[in-house]
Amino acid sequence: MNAVVYTSNTGYTKEYAQMLGEKLSLPVCSLRGAGKVLEADCEIIYLGWLMAGTVKGYRKAARRYRVKAVCGVGMGKSGSQLAEMRKNNSVPDEVALFSMQGGLDVTRLRGVYKFMMNTMKNTLGRKLAQKPDKTAEEEDMLDLLQNGGNRVNEQALEPLLQWCEARFATVRQA
Repeated sequence: MNAVVYTSNTGYTKEYAQMLGEKLSLPVCSLRGAGKVLEADCEIIYLGWLMAGTVKGYRKAARRYRVKAVCGVGMGKSGSQLAEMRKNNSVPDEVALFSMQGGLDVTRLRGVYKFMMNTMKNTLGRKLAQKPDKTAEEEDMLDLLQNGGNRVNEQALEPLLQWCEARFATVRQA
């Protein structure tokens, strides 16, 4: 494995990428800057932010590098949306797929993304608020929609770290 490459919109994906790079002793770079420091066709772990089940930047990364694992960072619970992500992004079966919960801070968004998220906050937020028997996941989503927040945590990286250790004899850093 040569590097961790990411695309981040509000900073949560970047946080995970930096944590992962530190744990695996791998260089970390944005997809935009990767072409300056990485050879084409090298092996990477790619992290991108999720929008409607699409991992932003994945297709570009897959054209340029050998992506061994894809991680989508979004508002949903870590480990969720995997089938939708694989289908929407045409991720081959041999590529490992993970999802991690990031967070929500509308003030970090610009343009159409800010408009879309405000619309979703209002629509989904009202719907969830009116639902009488909410699951713990729905309560968390409602809290995120109403109050924003950062859900980035090292525990969410655990499945990916275990996958790396099993395949690449990677030794974690403390």
